[in-house]
Amino acid sequence: MVLEAERWLDLRRFRALRASGASISEIARETGLNWRTVKKYLETDGPVAPPAAAARPSRRNQVIAQYAPVIDAWLRAELLLKATVIHERLVEEYGFTGNYQRVKLYLQQARPRIAEELGYTPSELARLHRRFEVVPGAQAQVDWGDEGGILAHAGIEKVYSFHMTLSYSRDPFCCYTTSQDLATFWACHRRAFEHFGGVPGSIVYDRTKTVVRRHVAPGKAVPLHPEAVAFAGHYDFDIDVLAAYRPTRKGRVERQVLIVRDHVLAGRSFSSLDELDKAFASWVPMRRRTVHRTHGEVIAVRARRDHAALRPVPARPYLVTDRHLRHVGKDCLVAFEANLYSVPAARVFPRQLVEVRASSATVSLHTTVPDENGSTLLAVHPRASGRSVRIVDAEHWRGLPDGHTRATTTGAGDDPADELTARRRQHEQTGALRFLLARSDAAEVKVGRRPLSIYDQITGTGPFH
Repeated sequence: MVLEAERWLDLRRFRALRASGASISEIARETGLNWRTVKKYLETDGPVAPPAAAARPSRRNQVIAQYAPVIDAWLRAELLLKATVIHERLVEEYGFTGNYQRVKLYLQQARPRIAEELGYTPSELARLHRRFEVVPGAQAQVDWGDEGGILAHAGIEKVYSFHMTLSYSRDPFCCYTTSQDLATFWACHRRAFEHFGGVPGSIVYDRTKTVVRRHVAPGKAVPLHPEAVAFAGHYDFDIDVLAAYRPTRKGRVERQVLIVRDHVLAGRSFSSLDELDKAFASWVPMRRRTVHRTHGEVIAVRARRDHAALRPVPARPYLVTDRHLRHVGKDCLVAFEANLYSVPAARVFPRQLVEVRASSATVSLHTTVPDENGSTLLAVHPRASGRSVRIVDAEHWRGLPDGHTRATTTGAGDDPADELTARRRQHEQTGALRFLLARSDAAEVKVGRRPLSIYDQITGTGPFH
Protein backbone atom coordinates (compact mmCIF):
# COMPACT_ATOMS: atom_id res chain seq x y z
CA MET A 1 0.00 0.00 0.00
CA VAL A 2 2.92 2.34 0.70
CA LEU A 3 4.43 1.58 -2.69
CA GLU A 4 1.14 2.37 -4.41
CA ALA A 5 0.93 5.73 -2.64
CA GLU A 6 4.48 6.60 -3.76
CA ARG A 7 3.63 5.75 -7.35
CA TRP A 8 0.51 7.93 -7.08
CA LEU A 9 2.72 10.84 -6.04
CA ASP A 10 4.98 10.19 -9.04
CA LEU A 11 1.90 10.19 -11.21
CA ARG A 12 0.96 13.66 -10.03
CA ARG A 13 4.51 14.85 -10.59
CA PHE A 14 4.64 13.61 -14.20
CA ARG A 15 1.10 14.67 -15.03
CA ALA A 16 2.56 17.66 -16.73
CA LEU A 17 4.07 15.26 -19.28
CA ARG A 18 0.62 14.47 -20.50
CA ALA A 19 -0.07 18.13 -20.99
CA SER A 20 3.12 18.47 -23.01
CA GLY A 21 2.09 15.68 -25.40
CA ALA A 22 3.65 12.55 -23.87
CA SER A 23 1.73 9.36 -24.47
CA ILE A 24 0.20 7.22 -21.78
CA SER A 25 2.64 4.38 -22.45
CA GLU A 26 5.60 6.76 -22.06
CA ILE A 27 4.27 8.05 -18.74
CA ALA A 28 3.62 4.44 -17.57
CA ARG A 29 7.23 3.49 -18.33
CA GLU A 30 8.43 6.62 -16.54
CA THR A 31 6.37 5.97 -13.38
CA GLY A 32 6.52 2.19 -13.42
CA LEU A 33 2.74 1.86 -13.35
CA ASN A 34 0.44 -0.06 -15.62
CA TRP A 35 -0.77 1.97 -18.58
CA ARG A 36 -4.38 1.32 -17.61
CA THR A 37 -3.72 2.89 -14.15
CA VAL A 38 -2.08 5.88 -15.75
CA LYS A 39 -4.99 6.32 -18.11
CA LYS A 40 -7.52 6.02 -15.25
CA TYR A 41 -6.00 8.81 -13.18
CA LEU A 42 -4.90 11.12 -15.99
CA GLU A 43 -8.34 11.09 -17.67
CA THR A 44 -10.19 11.79 -14.39
CA ASP A 45 -11.62 15.29 -14.18
CA GLY A 46 -10.78 17.36 -11.12
CA PRO A 47 -8.14 16.73 -8.47
CA VAL A 48 -6.80 13.27 -8.18
CA ALA A 49 -7.45 11.54 -4.82
CA PRO A 50 -4.95 9.13 -3.35
CA PRO A 51 -5.84 5.44 -3.32
CA ALA A 52 -7.99 4.56 -0.32
CA ALA A 53 -6.17 2.65 2.36
CA ALA A 54 -7.62 -0.71 3.27
CA ALA A 55 -9.43 -0.63 6.61
CA ARG A 56 -7.41 -2.36 9.28
CA PRO A 57 -9.30 -3.75 12.27
CA SER A 58 -8.37 -1.94 15.48
CA ARG A 59 -6.79 -4.00 18.21
CA ARG A 60 -9.11 -2.27 20.67
CA ASN A 61 -12.17 -3.30 18.69
CA GLN A 62 -10.90 -6.84 18.38
CA VAL A 63 -10.63 -7.17 22.17
CA ILE A 64 -14.07 -5.76 22.97
CA ALA A 65 -16.01 -7.01 19.92
CA GLN A 66 -16.61 -10.51 21.26
CA TYR A 67 -18.17 -9.05 24.43
CA ALA A 68 -20.34 -6.50 22.63
CA PRO A 69 -23.54 -8.63 22.70
CA VAL A 70 -23.20 -9.10 26.46
CA ILE A 71 -22.62 -5.40 27.08
CA ASP A 72 -25.52 -4.42 24.84
CA ALA A 73 -27.83 -6.79 26.73
CA TRP A 74 -26.81 -5.22 30.05
CA LEU A 75 -27.42 -1.74 28.66
CA ARG A 76 -30.87 -2.73 27.46
CA ALA A 77 -31.69 -3.86 31.00
CA GLU A 78 -30.16 -0.74 32.63
CA LEU A 79 -29.09 2.03 30.28
CA LEU A 80 -27.16 4.00 32.96
CA LEU A 81 -25.09 1.03 34.15
CA LYS A 82 -21.63 2.36 35.00
CA ALA A 83 -18.58 1.44 32.97
CA THR A 84 -16.75 0.36 36.14
CA VAL A 85 -19.54 -2.10 36.93
CA ILE A 86 -19.56 -3.48 33.39
CA HIS A 87 -15.77 -3.94 33.41
CA GLU A 88 -15.89 -5.66 36.80
CA ARG A 89 -18.59 -8.07 35.66
CA LEU A 90 -16.80 -8.86 32.42
CA VAL A 91 -13.62 -9.72 34.30
CA GLU A 92 -15.33 -11.84 36.95
CA GLU A 93 -17.95 -13.61 34.82
CA TYR A 94 -16.36 -13.81 31.35
CA GLY A 95 -12.63 -13.61 31.94
CA PHE A 96 -12.23 -10.31 30.11
CA THR A 97 -8.55 -9.37 29.73
CA GLY A 98 -8.96 -5.83 28.40
CA ASN A 99 -8.64 -2.72 30.54
CA TYR A 100 -11.31 -0.35 31.77
CA GLN A 101 -10.60 2.25 29.07
CA ARG A 102 -11.60 -0.16 26.30
CA VAL A 103 -14.97 -0.68 27.97
CA LYS A 104 -15.42 3.04 28.50
CA LEU A 105 -14.66 3.86 24.83
CA TYR A 106 -17.06 1.19 23.64
CA LEU A 107 -19.83 2.59 25.87
CA GLN A 108 -19.38 6.03 24.31
CA GLN A 109 -20.79 4.72 21.04
CA ALA A 110 -22.95 1.88 22.39
CA ARG A 111 -24.97 3.81 24.96
CA PRO A 112 -26.45 6.37 22.50
CA ARG A 113 -27.24 3.55 20.07
CA ILE A 114 -29.08 1.52 22.72
CA ALA A 115 -30.84 4.66 23.99
CA GLU A 116 -32.11 5.40 20.48
CA GLU A 117 -33.14 1.80 20.08
CA LEU A 118 -35.15 1.91 23.33
CA GLY A 119 -36.55 5.36 22.61
CA TYR A 120 -34.79 7.00 25.57
CA THR A 121 -33.34 10.49 25.83
CA PRO A 122 -29.82 10.63 24.33
CA SER A 123 -27.09 10.01 26.85
CA GLU A 124 -25.70 13.53 26.35
CA LEU A 125 -28.91 14.92 27.81
CA ALA A 126 -29.16 12.22 30.45
CA ARG A 127 -25.86 13.39 31.97
CA LEU A 128 -27.23 16.91 32.37
CA HIS A 129 -29.95 18.17 34.65
CA ARG A 130 -32.08 21.27 34.87
CA ARG A 131 -31.33 23.58 37.78
CA PHE A 132 -34.54 24.37 39.57
CA GLU A 133 -35.43 27.09 42.05
CA VAL A 134 -38.50 27.19 44.26
CA VAL A 135 -40.57 29.95 45.81
CA PRO A 136 -40.22 30.74 49.54
CA GLY A 137 -41.65 28.12 51.89
CA ALA A 138 -42.35 25.65 49.11
CA GLN A 139 -39.79 22.93 49.75
CA ALA A 140 -37.27 21.40 52.15
CA GLN A 141 -34.88 18.49 51.70
CA VAL A 142 -33.99 15.84 54.30
CA ASP A 143 -30.99 13.54 54.61
CA TRP A 144 -28.97 11.58 57.18
CA GLY A 145 -25.27 11.86 57.93
CA ASP A 146 -23.19 9.10 59.53
CA GLU A 147 -20.81 10.60 62.09
CA GLY A 148 -19.41 7.24 63.22
CA GLY A 149 -17.82 6.86 66.65
CA ILE A 150 -17.44 10.53 67.47
CA LEU A 151 -18.79 9.77 70.98
CA ALA A 152 -17.27 6.31 71.38
CA HIS A 153 -15.20 7.52 74.33
CA ALA A 154 -18.48 8.43 76.08
CA GLY A 155 -19.93 4.93 75.58
CA ILE A 156 -22.03 5.79 72.50
CA GLU A 157 -20.98 3.54 69.65
CA LYS A 158 -22.69 5.31 66.73
CA VAL A 159 -23.91 8.86 66.10
CA TYR A 160 -26.08 10.05 63.22
CA SER A 161 -26.85 13.59 62.10
CA PHE A 162 -30.32 14.54 60.82
CA HIS A 163 -30.37 17.40 58.31
CA MET A 164 -33.20 19.49 56.88
CA THR A 165 -32.46 22.36 54.49
CA LEU A 166 -34.97 24.91 53.16
CA SER A 167 -34.55 24.84 49.38
CA TYR A 168 -35.23 28.53 48.73
CA SER A 169 -32.82 30.06 51.25
CA ARG A 170 -30.55 27.07 52.08
CA ASP A 171 -31.23 27.75 55.76
CA PRO A 172 -29.99 24.65 57.64
CA PHE A 173 -31.14 22.54 60.56
CA CYS A 174 -29.22 19.68 62.16
CA CYS A 175 -29.57 17.50 65.25
CA TYR A 176 -27.72 14.41 66.42
CA THR A 177 -29.15 11.02 67.39
CA THR A 178 -28.05 7.48 68.15
CA SER A 179 -30.73 5.85 65.99
CA GLN A 180 -32.36 6.18 62.59
CA ASP A 181 -35.55 4.35 63.51
CA LEU A 182 -39.07 5.49 62.70
CA ALA A 183 -39.82 7.35 65.94
CA THR A 184 -36.48 9.17 65.98
CA PHE A 185 -36.77 10.16 62.31
CA TRP A 186 -40.11 11.92 62.74
CA ALA A 187 -39.17 13.38 66.13
CA CYS A 188 -36.29 15.13 64.34
CA HIS A 189 -38.86 16.60 61.94
CA ARG A 190 -40.73 18.17 64.86
CA ARG A 191 -37.51 19.73 66.11
CA ALA A 192 -36.77 21.08 62.63
CA PHE A 193 -40.24 22.65 62.36
CA GLU A 194 -39.69 24.37 65.70
CA HIS A 195 -36.28 25.59 64.53
CA PHE A 196 -37.69 27.13 61.34
CA GLY A 197 -40.92 28.29 62.95
CA GLY A 198 -43.15 26.53 60.44
CA VAL A 199 -43.70 23.65 58.02
CA PRO A 200 -42.65 23.70 54.34
CA GLY A 201 -45.11 22.85 51.60
CA SER A 202 -43.24 19.68 50.59
CA ILE A 203 -40.24 17.69 51.76
CA VAL A 204 -37.90 15.75 49.46
CA TYR A 205 -36.67 12.30 50.57
CA ASP A 206 -34.72 9.49 49.07
CA ARG A 207 -36.17 5.98 49.30
CA THR A 208 -35.55 5.43 53.00
CA LYS A 209 -37.50 2.72 54.81
CA THR A 210 -38.98 5.24 57.26
CA VAL A 211 -40.77 6.92 54.34
CA VAL A 212 -41.18 4.19 51.71
CA ARG A 213 -42.94 0.99 52.63
CA ARG A 214 -41.19 -1.08 49.97
CA HIS A 215 -39.09 -0.53 46.86
CA VAL A 216 -40.68 -0.71 43.42
CA ALA A 217 -39.45 -0.57 39.86
CA PRO A 218 -38.65 2.85 38.34
CA GLY A 219 -41.71 4.59 36.98
CA LYS A 220 -44.18 2.91 39.34
CA ALA A 221 -46.01 4.58 42.22
CA VAL A 222 -44.06 4.38 45.48
CA PRO A 223 -46.05 2.97 48.45
CA LEU A 224 -45.50 5.19 51.48
CA HIS A 225 -45.14 4.07 55.09
CA PRO A 226 -48.47 4.51 56.97
CA GLU A 227 -46.81 6.53 59.74
CA ALA A 228 -45.21 8.81 57.14
CA VAL A 229 -48.61 9.43 55.56
CA ALA A 230 -50.19 10.15 58.96
CA PHE A 231 -47.38 12.48 60.03
CA ALA A 232 -47.45 14.41 56.76
CA GLY A 233 -51.22 14.71 56.95
CA HIS A 234 -51.09 16.07 60.49
CA TYR A 235 -48.46 18.71 59.65
CA ASP A 236 -49.94 19.41 56.18
CA PHE A 237 -46.97 18.88 53.86
CA ASP A 238 -46.46 16.74 50.76
CA ILE A 239 -43.98 13.88 50.57
CA ASP A 240 -41.75 14.02 47.49
CA VAL A 241 -39.82 10.77 47.01
CA LEU A 242 -36.93 10.88 44.58
CA ALA A 243 -36.94 8.64 41.53
CA ALA A 244 -34.43 5.81 41.51
CA TYR A 245 -30.89 6.74 40.38
CA ARG A 246 -31.61 10.48 40.46
CA PRO A 247 -29.35 11.80 43.26
CA THR A 248 -28.98 15.33 41.87
CA ARG A 249 -32.44 16.40 43.05
CA LYS A 250 -31.35 16.39 46.71
CA GLY A 251 -28.07 18.24 46.31
CA ARG A 252 -28.93 21.13 48.61
CA VAL A 253 -29.14 19.00 51.74
CA GLU A 254 -26.37 16.60 50.71
CA ARG A 255 -24.01 19.54 50.37
CA GLN A 256 -25.21 20.80 53.75
CA VAL A 257 -24.19 17.52 55.42
CA LEU A 258 -20.58 18.09 54.36
CA ILE A 259 -20.61 21.77 55.31
CA VAL A 260 -21.87 21.07 58.84
CA ARG A 261 -19.36 18.27 59.29
CA ASP A 262 -16.47 20.51 58.28
CA HIS A 263 -17.50 23.63 60.24
CA VAL A 264 -19.08 22.11 63.37
CA LEU A 265 -17.39 18.76 64.01
CA ALA A 266 -13.96 18.83 62.39
CA GLY A 267 -11.10 19.16 64.88
CA ARG A 268 -13.33 19.18 67.96
CA SER A 269 -14.20 16.69 70.68
CA PHE A 270 -17.57 16.25 72.37
CA SER A 271 -18.87 14.21 75.28
CA SER A 272 -22.64 14.06 74.63
CA LEU A 273 -25.35 14.54 72.05
CA ASP A 274 -26.41 17.72 73.81
CA GLU A 275 -22.97 19.24 73.22
CA LEU A 276 -23.21 18.37 69.54
CA ASP A 277 -26.60 20.07 69.24
CA LYS A 278 -25.32 23.17 71.04
CA ALA A 279 -22.29 23.34 68.76
CA PHE A 280 -24.54 23.40 65.70
CA ALA A 281 -26.87 26.00 67.26
CA SER A 282 -23.92 28.30 67.95
CA TRP A 283 -22.70 27.95 64.34
CA VAL A 284 -26.07 28.74 62.68
CA PRO A 285 -25.83 32.57 63.10
CA MET A 286 -22.43 32.50 61.44
CA ARG A 287 -23.78 30.46 58.56
CA ARG A 288 -26.73 32.79 58.08
CA ARG A 289 -24.43 35.80 57.77
CA THR A 290 -22.68 34.37 54.72
CA VAL A 291 -23.56 35.07 51.10
CA HIS A 292 -24.63 31.87 49.37
CA ARG A 293 -22.69 31.27 46.17
CA THR A 294 -25.69 29.98 44.23
CA HIS A 295 -28.43 32.53 44.84
CA GLY A 296 -25.98 35.35 45.66
CA GLU A 297 -27.85 36.65 48.71
CA VAL A 298 -27.15 36.64 52.43
CA ILE A 299 -28.76 33.46 53.76
CA ALA A 300 -30.40 35.28 56.68
CA VAL A 301 -32.09 37.81 54.37
CA ARG A 302 -33.43 35.09 52.12
CA ALA A 303 -34.35 32.94 55.15
CA ARG A 304 -36.69 35.64 56.50
CA ARG A 305 -38.77 35.39 53.34
CA ASP A 306 -38.57 31.60 53.54
CA HIS A 307 -39.73 31.45 57.17
CA ALA A 308 -42.58 33.92 56.58
CA ALA A 309 -44.04 31.66 53.88
CA LEU A 310 -43.98 28.47 55.99
CA ARG A 311 -47.20 26.92 57.21
CA PRO A 312 -47.95 27.11 60.95
CA VAL A 313 -46.97 24.23 63.23
CA PRO A 314 -50.04 22.49 64.73
CA ALA A 315 -50.58 23.10 68.44
CA ARG A 316 -50.88 19.38 69.14
CA PRO A 317 -47.82 17.36 68.08
CA TYR A 318 -48.14 14.05 66.30
CA LEU A 319 -46.10 11.42 68.13
CA VAL A 320 -44.95 8.59 65.92
CA THR A 321 -44.31 5.27 67.65
CA ASP A 322 -42.45 2.30 66.30
CA ARG A 323 -44.43 -0.84 67.21
CA HIS A 324 -43.05 -4.32 67.86
CA LEU A 325 -44.25 -7.56 69.48
CA ARG A 326 -42.15 -9.12 72.23
CA HIS A 327 -42.47 -11.93 74.79
CA VAL A 328 -42.45 -11.45 78.57
CA GLY A 329 -39.66 -13.30 80.34
CA LYS A 330 -40.01 -15.26 83.58
CA ASP A 331 -38.41 -12.31 85.35
CA CYS A 332 -41.19 -9.96 84.13
CA LEU A 333 -38.78 -8.21 81.76
CA VAL A 334 -39.29 -7.48 78.08
CA ALA A 335 -36.30 -7.28 75.75
CA PHE A 336 -36.20 -4.46 73.18
CA GLU A 337 -33.15 -3.19 71.28
CA ALA A 338 -30.79 -5.20 73.53
CA ASN A 339 -32.25 -3.56 76.66
CA LEU A 340 -34.73 -4.84 79.29
CA TYR A 341 -37.91 -3.13 80.53
CA SER A 342 -40.13 -4.35 83.40
CA VAL A 343 -43.88 -5.00 83.34
CA PRO A 344 -46.25 -5.59 86.34
CA ALA A 345 -46.03 -9.18 87.52
CA ALA A 346 -49.69 -9.20 88.55
CA ARG A 347 -50.89 -8.52 84.99
CA VAL A 348 -48.72 -10.80 82.87
CA PHE A 349 -47.59 -14.38 82.64
CA PRO A 350 -44.39 -15.93 81.23
CA ARG A 351 -44.10 -15.94 77.42
CA GLN A 352 -47.05 -13.60 77.07
CA LEU A 353 -46.96 -11.57 73.87
CA VAL A 354 -46.98 -7.80 74.50
CA GLU A 355 -46.71 -4.81 72.18
CA VAL A 356 -43.78 -2.41 72.49
CA ARG A 357 -44.46 1.15 71.33
CA ALA A 358 -41.21 3.08 71.11
CA SER A 359 -41.01 6.82 70.65
CA SER A 360 -37.83 8.87 70.58
CA ALA A 361 -38.00 9.41 74.37
CA THR A 362 -40.13 6.63 75.88
CA VAL A 363 -40.93 2.94 75.60
CA SER A 364 -44.48 1.91 76.50
CA LEU A 365 -45.61 -1.69 76.84
CA HIS A 366 -49.18 -2.79 76.09
CA THR A 367 -51.24 -5.96 76.15
CA THR A 368 -52.61 -7.16 72.85
CA VAL A 369 -56.12 -7.48 74.36
CA PRO A 370 -57.78 -4.66 76.36
CA ASP A 371 -58.80 -5.36 79.97
CA GLU A 372 -62.28 -4.86 81.41
CA ASN A 373 -61.70 -1.10 81.45
CA GLY A 374 -60.60 -1.05 77.83
CA SER A 375 -56.98 -0.27 78.72
CA THR A 376 -53.92 -1.98 77.24
CA LEU A 377 -51.15 -0.01 78.93
CA LEU A 378 -48.85 -2.01 81.17
CA ALA A 379 -45.90 0.33 81.76
CA VAL A 380 -44.07 3.39 80.44
CA HIS A 381 -40.29 3.74 80.75
CA PRO A 382 -37.73 6.27 79.51
CA ARG A 383 -36.01 4.93 76.43
CA ALA A 384 -32.58 3.55 77.20
CA SER A 385 -29.54 4.82 75.34
CA GLY A 386 -26.92 2.24 74.52
CA ARG A 387 -27.19 -1.50 75.07
CA SER A 388 -27.48 -3.99 77.96
CA VAL A 389 -29.43 -1.50 80.10
CA ARG A 390 -32.09 -2.79 82.54
CA ILE A 391 -34.89 -0.39 83.51
CA VAL A 392 -37.04 -1.80 86.32
CA ASP A 393 -39.87 -0.31 88.35
CA ALA A 394 -39.69 -1.92 91.82
CA GLU A 395 -43.50 -1.89 92.10
CA HIS A 396 -43.72 -4.24 89.13
CA TRP A 397 -42.08 -7.00 91.20
CA ARG A 398 -44.37 -6.59 94.22
CA GLY A 399 -45.66 -9.98 95.41
CA LEU A 400 -42.87 -12.00 93.83
CA PRO A 401 -40.65 -14.16 96.11
CA ASP A 402 -37.67 -12.16 97.29
CA GLY A 403 -35.81 -14.91 99.15
CA HIS A 404 -36.70 -13.80 102.71
CA THR A 405 -38.29 -17.20 103.51
CA ARG A 406 -34.86 -18.83 103.25
CA ALA A 407 -33.61 -16.93 106.34
CA THR A 408 -32.56 -18.92 109.48
CA THR A 409 -32.40 -17.97 113.17
CA THR A 410 -29.70 -19.05 115.63
CA GLY A 411 -30.94 -17.33 118.80
CA ALA A 412 -33.55 -18.89 121.20
CA GLY A 413 -36.63 -17.15 122.51
CA ASP A 414 -37.99 -17.17 126.03
CA ASP A 415 -40.30 -20.10 125.34
CA PRO A 416 -38.57 -23.52 125.26
CA ALA A 417 -41.05 -24.56 122.60
CA ASP A 418 -39.82 -21.72 120.42
CA GLU A 419 -36.27 -22.90 120.96
CA LEU A 420 -37.23 -26.46 120.01
CA THR A 421 -39.06 -25.23 116.94
CA ALA A 422 -36.08 -23.11 115.91
CA ARG A 423 -33.72 -26.06 116.31
CA ARG A 424 -36.00 -28.36 114.36
CA ARG A 425 -36.30 -25.79 111.56
CA GLN A 426 -32.56 -25.31 111.50
CA HIS A 427 -32.04 -29.06 111.37
CA GLU A 428 -34.51 -29.44 108.51
CA GLN A 429 -32.79 -26.71 106.52
CA THR A 430 -29.16 -27.63 107.12
CA GLY A 431 -28.94 -31.09 108.69
CA ALA A 432 -29.77 -33.26 105.70
CA LEU A 433 -27.53 -31.35 103.32
CA ARG A 434 -24.70 -31.27 105.87
CA PHE A 435 -24.76 -35.05 106.36
CA LEU A 436 -24.78 -35.60 102.58
CA LEU A 437 -21.83 -33.33 101.97
CA ALA A 438 -19.71 -33.90 105.12
CA ARG A 439 -18.81 -37.61 105.29
CA SER A 440 -16.72 -37.02 108.36
CA ASP A 441 -19.88 -36.47 110.38
CA ALA A 442 -21.27 -39.82 109.30
CA ALA A 443 -17.96 -41.52 110.07
CA GLU A 444 -18.18 -40.39 113.69
CA VAL A 445 -21.48 -42.31 114.35
CA LYS A 446 -20.72 -45.31 116.62
CA VAL A 447 -22.18 -48.68 115.49
CA GLY A 448 -22.40 -51.79 117.74
CA ARG A 449 -20.28 -54.77 116.60
CA ARG A 450 -21.36 -58.48 116.84
CA PRO A 451 -20.01 -61.77 115.39
CA LEU A 452 -21.55 -62.96 112.10
CA SER A 453 -22.42 -66.38 113.63
CA ILE A 454 -25.26 -64.82 115.57
CA TYR A 455 -27.10 -64.14 112.31
CA ASP A 456 -26.77 -67.87 111.40
CA GLN A 457 -28.33 -68.84 114.72
CA ILE A 458 -31.20 -66.39 114.23
CA THR A 459 -32.02 -67.61 110.75
CA GLY A 460 -31.32 -71.32 111.47
CA THR A 461 -28.81 -71.61 108.67
CA GLY A 462 -25.80 -72.27 110.86
CA PRO A 463 -23.89 -75.62 110.91
CA PHE A 464 -25.36 -78.49 112.97
CA HIS A 465 -23.40 -79.75 115.93
